[in-house]
Amino acid sequence: MKEQLLDILNDLRPDVEFEKEKKLIDDGVLDSFDIVSLVSELNSEFDVEINVMDLEPDNFNTVEAMLELIVKMQEEG
Repeated sequence: MKEQLLDILNDLRPDVEFEKEKKLIDDGVLDSFDIVSLVSELNSEFDVEINVMDLEPDNFNTVEAMLELIVKMQEEG
């Protein structure tokens, strides 16, 4: 699952070393357009429905946080 996520992120922003970043949102590495694209890809790839309530910086600041969100969404689905 982590490799799939990293593939999506690298397709989105090949210039970023996602595994090293800890504040992707807080530091402005990912902008709002990136997040919209990312959420769409995550919903499709992992068969989840990330909604507006989940669009918090803490859920997208790190690869680990995104993985936790995906797992949570899958369990709720």
